[in-house]
Amino acid sequence: MLLTQSTRSVGALLTRWRLRAGLSSLLLPLSNPSSAAAPASAESVWVVPLHDHPWYDHVRLRRVFVADGTRHQVVLVDARKLLACADRDDTDYVLKPVAEWHSGKMRGIREFLDPDNPRIPAMPYVTVTTRRAPGLLGWLGLEREGVVAFRNGQHRARYLADAGARWFPVEVHEREAALLREVCGAADDARTAIRSTTVEAGD
Repeated sequence: MLLTQSTRSVGALLTRWRLRAGLSSLLLPLSNPSSAAAPASAESVWVVPLHDHPWYDHVRLRRVFVADGTRHQVVLVDARKLLACADRDDTDYVLKPVAEWHSGKMRGIREFLDPDNPRIPAMPYVTVTTRRAPGLLGWLGLEREGVVAFRNGQHRARYLADAGARWFPVEVHEREAALLREVCGAADDARTAIRSTTVEAGD
């Protein structure tokens, strides 16, 4: 009988210890001051100069996909080459030249891209493929040409080119990044002309 009571007492003590240990482990993260004081995450912003735009001389663009593991890359493209490839797209909506836009659309995209806005617009998001080029070499399968389709940002891309941006960043899936650089990649000068800075996320 004494042995049974002793065993029960030990069991009760063990139960209390487990409950207290479990409660402590649940409360510990809530009382950790380092988690409350953690700084906001930062994101990269690309500054693109505009050479023919009286309202402002540059725009700021951020990435479309900012989370880790999205498998997308930023590629600096030649504006003229990119739009030439986009004009070949026969599967998506291709916009008219900027000069043919109505005044409301022009004003809207201009205000949207204004670098004084607290909300930084996302860079264009594209896909790229190739097809046979016209002519004999293309028919023989010896020459191909790039075709770009906009998933998002066609208005801003065409506006930037019209405003004098020679190069700007776009985002593309990593499996298409090498092809996009091949058919639309910017010159080496773009790496010094387009600056990438870091700002706090949400700025």
